[in-house]
Amino acid sequence: MSAVIPQRWRWLVLLLCSALLGGVLYALHFPAGVLLGCMLAGILMSVQWGRLDLPKPFFMLAQAVLGCLMAQSMRPPALTKVLADWPLFLGINLLVISAGGLLGWMLVRRKVLPGTTALWGIAPGAASAMVLMAGSYGADMRLVAFMQYTRVVLVTAVAAGVAHLTMTVTATPAMPVVPDQTTDLQHLYHLGATLLLIVTAAAAAQRWKIPAGGMVLALVGGTVLQALGLLVIELPAALLVLAYAVIGWSVGLRFTRDILLHAWQVLPMVLAAIAALMGLGLVLALLLVLLAGVAPLTAYLATSPGGADSVVVIAATSAVDAGFVMAMQLVRFLMVLVLGPRVTAWLAKQ
Repeated sequence: MSAVIPQRWRWLVLLLCSALLGGVLYALHFPAGVLLGCMLAGILMSVQWGRLDLPKPFFMLAQAVLGCLMAQSMRPPALTKVLADWPLFLGINLLVISAGGLLGWMLVRRKVLPGTTALWGIAPGAASAMVLMAGSYGADMRLVAFMQYTRVVLVTAVAAGVAHLTMTVTATPAMPVVPDQTTDLQHLYHLGATLLLIVTAAAAAQRWKIPAGGMVLALVGGTVLQALGLLVIELPAALLVLAYAVIGWSVGLRFTRDILLHAWQVLPMVLAAIAALMGLGLVLALLLVLLAGVAPLTAYLATSPGGADSVVVIAATSAVDAGFVMAMQLVRFLMVLVLGPRVTAWLAKQ
């Protein structure tokens, strides 16, 4: 059936479906709505009319945009908080990552998913990062995406519900809006510098074939330049929408009927593993409340097993210590980024 429809028309159908699905999910305040809408559109296109090949440079650039988005949150106050309480951040996140590794190893031993796919799929880090890195290290990117985004949807939905129930009518956001005193010329300069960082990171990653390199290089470069006061990361909404769309398509267009059938068959086991990971997060939150005096909602959001972006957004609009939540989530992402490949390789041999 794919031969009947020319490729240019298939791209047009993909764009229209992505705009429709992404727009609906965004309007419903769905977590990562644009990304998920484009991923669903890509799945429909691939299953119904055949696979489309996304140009690799676009994929690398989208990775770099995500890296800058993460670096944008790594400002000096967040870094200072992490350095001051580093044993707490390290211990909590090691427990969460270890639990994810154990659950993934159990799924691998039971051959629920092929190879190391389950280890990447249950990793409690930023979902987009795990999908990107999994593909770079040989896991099935499609099934990893299925597991990761199922986790993102469930964790975010529960976290949003808990935040809504615990907030009082008089509660105010923990991160008040600060008036922007930056001039138009300064905005233009920072935007140009951010775009240069994105293009440089993507080009270097493609040149040296670094796993998820566009994202990693942009994250490291953006964090360092911000800390030195040399860069203020500017990411226009339109650029973020394009990046989420490209990442969504890169995942969705890899799906086939066989992959979807297999994903449906393992859904109960995947849901059980996600529920166990969320249960551990709840226990750790209780320990933070009892032993460290952290406010209950702050502790719950900080220990929620991703996705980091969605949880930080909830924290920013709730009466919690958003800096603590953001720092905990970002430390976990960086730890998974550094330890993930090594731990996965070691567990796969057990």
